[in-house]
Amino acid sequence: MSNAAMNFEELRDLYQQVILDHGRHPRNHHKMDRYSATARGDNPMCGDRCQVWLTCDDADITDVSFEARGCAISVASGSLMTEVVKGRSRTDAQHLFTQFHNMVRSGVCPVCGDDALERLAPFAGVHEYPSRIKCATLAWHALAAALEGKGNASSE
Repeated sequence: MSNAAMNFEELRDLYQQVILDHGRHPRNHHKMDRYSATARGDNPMCGDRCQVWLTCDDADITDVSFEARGCAISVASGSLMTEVVKGRSRTDAQHLFTQFHNMVRSGVCPVCGDDALERLAPFAGVHEYPSRIKCATLAWHALAAALEGKGNASSE
């Protein structure tokens, strides 16, 4: 096996470990007592459910949490999402969602030096499993709905 193939396999294993860790031990997995906005998302294809709570000031997301019931990909995505959007502006969070959505659909991780996108790179492999894209984006759709003042997310 070449070094490149070995490195690819090692990277894939690392990415799987990140997803499993966040799936088993999600961060920010609780309902906030006080929040500015909330939205829920459901994936009827597999039964995954998610609700996101946000505390926002005029421009920024000051706190975010979620609760999810579903597969490891769905829960891990929500967990990492809360970590990378907290402290960002609403506009930055929406832009990050667009980039994340494109990444899980294409498998291409944008190269821009953004730490948040690098942290989300483990989900690039989801593109190989089209039925799992909705799992990976469910919490993000709920986040977008909450930012837009909608109570329910559309996971198109």
